[in-house]
Amino acid sequence: MSDLAQYAADRIALMDVMLKYTKGVDNRDLALYRSVFADDVEVVGFGKENYRGGDAWTAYVKEALAQYGPTQHMLGPQLATVNGDNAHCRTDVQALHYLKDKPDTTLTLWATYETDMKRIGGEWKIVRHELISRGTRIQSD
Repeated sequence: MSDLAQYAADRIALMDVMLKYTKGVDNRDLALYRSVFADDVEVVGFGKENYRGGDAWTAYVKEALAQYGPTQHMLGPQLATVNGDNAHCRTDVQALHYLKDKPDTTLTLWATYETDMKRIGGEWKIVRHELISRGTRIQSD
């Protein structure tokens, strides 16, 4: 495969990792969600604590999602830098969360994901994931 073809394949694969991430969250498919993370992933900016490890992070997400009904995470175009088996991605996200106890109330998050990925066993995996919040809004119908 030429360098350009490999670069294009890597860029598509990196975006697919983030699309699996959002599909896993929104469909509550935590096995799919967990599959995009390296075992020793570091997760930053999603709360008061940082998280280490894919299993610990997925357990936190499962608990956090319990307060919401349907969610939808919409991703903007991804800016990625690929260097061999390492990549850094910047992905904007707008996420809608319907509150479980108040289905007529939504929480909207505007944010940027800063994500480091590594090719592990031939697949791209998230090794560090950071949420940079741009703002939130709670709205009732």
